[in-house]
Amino acid sequence: MLVRKMPIFNANQLVKIGTKIFSAVGVPLEEATLVSEFLVKANLVGHDSHGIMRVIQYVREIEEGILKPGAKIEIVKETNSVVVINGNWGFGQVIAKKAMEKAIEKARGSAVSVACAFNCNHVGRLADYTLMASKNDMIGMAMVNAPRSVAPFGGKERMLSTDPISFAFPTNMGFPFFVDIATSVVAEGKIRVMLHKGEKIPLGWIIDKDGNPSSNPEDYYNGGAILPLGGDDAGHKGFGLGLAIEVLCGVLAGAGCAYMETKRGNGVFFEVIDVNKFMPVEKFKNEVTDLLKAMKSSKPRPGFKEVIIPGEPEHLTQRIRLKEGIQVPERTWEEIKRIAEKFGLDEKSLLGDICA
Repeated sequence: MLVRKMPIFNANQLVKIGTKIFSAVGVPLEEATLVSEFLVKANLVGHDSHGIMRVIQYVREIEEGILKPGAKIEIVKETNSVVVINGNWGFGQVIAKKAMEKAIEKARGSAVSVACAFNCNHVGRLADYTLMASKNDMIGMAMVNAPRSVAPFGGKERMLSTDPISFAFPTNMGFPFFVDIATSVVAEGKIRVMLHKGEKIPLGWIIDKDGNPSSNPEDYYNGGAILPLGGDDAGHKGFGLGLAIEVLCGVLAGAGCAYMETKRGNGVFFEVIDVNKFMPVEKFKNEVTDLLKAMKSSKPRPGFKEVIIPGEPEHLTQRIRLKEGIQVPERTWEEIKRIAEKFGLDEKSLLGDICA
């Protein structure tokens, strides 16, 4: 089989490419840059499913009138500790950043705060928002729901979304400590990455439209479904977590639940805890750091080299990709170029002075 070499870019190049394309589609420059930066941050830490490939999706949604660049963010409910935001179908990254900023601001006064958002498009990688809290010496929690893509435990039809959840905590480790996981076996974007690479996916990720296990990523897009976290053995756990997130993001945030035919975009639930209102921040950081170091000191079992702390793989991947660049699947790059050409940017003008 002929393996094609994937093009490689550095982070600044990809941000400029994304910004140029979004600007050509009519996105205000500030939004075009912010969204591109969020996408490329995902690429840098190894989560290509939420990276520059999303330009393809976002441009299509702008053309279809689903995503509305420059949309006004409205605050529809607000107290000292709660804010509910109507994003009016703007960029998810713009809306979610605003929501987390409000949650951090309110937690400073009330110790604990919640920010919810509806009428919000795809927000990207959740850890980017919970890390905003941890960098302010606070605990960040984030959850979102989306249109259906996941089968309930024991079922074969799409009823839930991947319902991701993230936590981030301030520490004195040499890397950020955060958890960012789907409550499904895998995020949909990772299936899309494998599809673009022309590769098979592991058995246990998806079922086809008839409910049979499949390793062909196309089967998901042809009516199949993703399995809940835990798969056939312990999928009741992921199913339960997914349902809880649907309640918080779909019902409480007012964004609608995944199973609904009218469901669009992400329902957002953010919670922030100001550590300093409970205990001295440095004491908290030291005790969390001691916890993580204790885990790192555990002797690895056969087949493992060491215990890896959540957030550590992303930290290591970022160091590598800052040095060696970010590979973009050939299919993804070709689709990005086609979109650019559609809006008057040939490859030369798209790359301009950003490639040697």
